[in-house]
Amino acid sequence: MNILPREFYKENTVSVARNLLGKKIVRKIGKNFMTGIISETEAYRHKDDPASHAFRKITNRNKVMFGEVGRAYVYFTYGMHYCFNVVARHPKSKAGAVLIRTIEPEKGIKIMQKNRKMENLKNLTNGPGKLTQALEITKEQYGIDLTTNSNLFVTEGEKPKKITASHRIGIKDGTDKLWNFKIKS
Repeated sequence: MNILPREFYKENTVSVARNLLGKKIVRKIGKNFMTGIISETEAYRHKDDPASHAFRKITNRNKVMFGEVGRAYVYFTYGMHYCFNVVARHPKSKAGAVLIRTIEPEKGIKIMQKNRKMENLKNLTNGPGKLTQALEITKEQYGIDLTTNSNLFVTEGEKPKKITASHRIGIKDGTDKLWNFKIKS
C-alpha cells in the first residue's frame, strides 16, 4: 500500500478532487481493516467559493482547512452525520478541502455492514454520512495526518477511465461550479 504523500494534496483543490477518484481509503480499528475505492468527491475552496466552510473566516470548526494539507477535516452536520474531507489546496491558496462523498466498499465489508446495520452493498457507503458511519469516522479523526500509516489514510489506486463533473449536492451558494466528480461506470 503506497500512502499518498503530502505533495499530492498541494495542488489546486479542484484538481485534487478529480485525482482522488480511484484512490483508496484505509481505516484501521484494532486489528480490523476496512477499505473502499473513492468514487465521488466534491471540491470546496476559499474566497472564490461561497459554499465552502472557509469562505468567511477561520473558526474552531474549519481551522484545519487553513492548516497543513493531507489532514482530515471531519465535521458534524444536520445534527446527525459526520462528513469526511481531505485538506487540499495550492500553496498560494489559504484554505481548501475535498469532501469524500462516496466509496465502493472493498475490504472489511462485514464490519461496515455491522456498523451501518444493513446488508445492502449498493446503499452501504453511497453518501458522505453513510461512509463515515460505515468506517467509524467521527470527530476523533479531525486533523489526523492522512499521509502517515495511522488509523485513517489514503493510498494509491487505479486511475478511472471516465470521470463526470456536475454541480455540488446540497448547497445553496456556489451552485454554478461543476466541482462534484464521479467515476463514470
